[in-house]
Amino acid sequence: MAEQGGPEDQKPQSDEARSAFVPPAGVEQPPTPSEDDHPTSEFALPAGLHTDPSAGPGSGQGSASGPGGGADAPASAFVPPSGYNAQHQQPVFTPAHGIPMVRLTKEAPWQDRMRTMLRMPVTERPAPEGVQKTDDSGPAVPRVLDLTLRIGELLLAGGEGAEDVEAAMFAVTRSYGLDRCEPTVTFTLLSISHQPSLVEDPVTASRTVRRRGTDYTRLAAVFRLIDDITTTEHVEVSLEEAYRRLAEIRRNRHPYPGWVLTASAGLLAGSASVLVGGGVLVFLVAAAGAMLGDRLAWLCAGRGLPEFYQFMAAAMPPAAMGIALTLTHSTDVRPSAVITGGLFALLPGRALVAGVQDGLTGYYITAGARLLEVMYFFIGIVGGVLLMLYLGVQLGAQLNPEARFVPNDRPVVQILASMALTLAFAILLQQERSTVLAVTLNGGVAWIIYGAMARTGGISPVAATAVAAGLVGLFGQLFSRYRYTSSLPYITAAIGPLLPGSATYFGLLGVAQNELDTGLASLSTAVATALAIAIGVNLGSEISRLFMRVPGGIGGPSRRAAKRTRGF
Repeated sequence: MAEQGGPEDQKPQSDEARSAFVPPAGVEQPPTPSEDDHPTSEFALPAGLHTDPSAGPGSGQGSASGPGGGADAPASAFVPPSGYNAQHQQPVFTPAHGIPMVRLTKEAPWQDRMRTMLRMPVTERPAPEGVQKTDDSGPAVPRVLDLTLRIGELLLAGGEGAEDVEAAMFAVTRSYGLDRCEPTVTFTLLSISHQPSLVEDPVTASRTVRRRGTDYTRLAAVFRLIDDITTTEHVEVSLEEAYRRLAEIRRNRHPYPGWVLTASAGLLAGSASVLVGGGVLVFLVAAAGAMLGDRLAWLCAGRGLPEFYQFMAAAMPPAAMGIALTLTHSTDVRPSAVITGGLFALLPGRALVAGVQDGLTGYYITAGARLLEVMYFFIGIVGGVLLMLYLGVQLGAQLNPEARFVPNDRPVVQILASMALTLAFAILLQQERSTVLAVTLNGGVAWIIYGAMARTGGISPVAATAVAAGLVGLFGQLFSRYRYTSSLPYITAAIGPLLPGSATYFGLLGVAQNELDTGLASLSTAVATALAIAIGVNLGSEISRLFMRVPGGIGGPSRRAAKRTRGF
């Protein structure tokens, strides 16, 4: 046994002597510094150090000992430190008992299951079960990604929120057996990335949404296709079958012809004018103005003008008819009701609700783009109405901003008018006939709640609007769960009676008559009411998800929420 020498004898051997690389055959071995030194593994203990064979990891005697032994003996970096006990250490990577498996039952709607998956960290997501069968070579990754993007495009163009679009894309990829997929949705761009394994390059595809159209019948058909893909109870949906059904959905014509849509626009405006105190003559004049504005907007669309100018053109005829009635000095007609009814048919409530919902769920880029779109539409409406109001003021029309309306002794008439307004709105949104009755009743309930709180109870109209919109969102979510489809057809039309058409009109009238304080105050009320509608709808939907848990699921709410940032 070698004697213990000085510190210079205990230094590690040189890198050349301790190299772990062996020269290949035919290459001469480099000379060693001395005959006694030999190349050793880099994991071997240095010369002069010895370990106690009896000391185990859990014995607490892990210090290296030389011939001299003792506390001053040099310790090896490869011996566990004193006090280490492997049986009581915290697991560093995967514990011996495994990571608890997250169970997502198939009894829950695929929307709830996929929202839960999206809110999970990537490392906690369970492996896809592969609902749809594929061949032995596995799924065709490019085709699955392309199908997923095409489905997401239809949903986003139809007005679905960004989170729901991502959930749908995630559901399709997992059903065809693709793991480690990450969808991304913005206002005009969809992308999805799939990484086959941790050592392979990811496959990424994207698609741009260039055209948007409101057709809730097509939206419901896409949801049925996703439901068939993600469940095993239905007939197997191969990639070819999914492509075929998607092509049929794209080719399907709208359920209502153009003249029905124009008549619905008139019914919507006439019903809104009755809500704010109009009679039969006001109903007819408002309907005529809205139908004329609708045809004018269609003409602008056919000429390729942007939607900003289409909204401006559609807002002019109702305002012009209201001013014409004022110039006749008729005491039986309320011009403000005519103009307000025309505004109800144009206010972008659907885009506003979608924008606020995206913001509340954390999709701030998409929310900002949607709200900017709403602002441009609103400015177009304001421009068209203000142009007509300025013209009326120059012609001597006596527009009275103090005529603020509504008689409280017509609750039955107003409830019927609100239901007619909701029915017309549902037709304009191209809803399926099977959903029209449910959404019409939902709109009637919303107006009853609003009237009971704001008109009878004397509560703030903004607060009453928020409560009524919350019930609309709650009932719409319940209807969608019962039908396993999107909640938009049951919500969007039902908020029609709550839109701030009258506050918008009186605000614009105040600006036109140089009464900026009154006008801006009324416009602020309109903005507050619109935000109350959007937040109320989203809150009602979230409440339904909060109390309706996934059966046998993860033991908590069906969707995890983002944690508060606490300002940093």
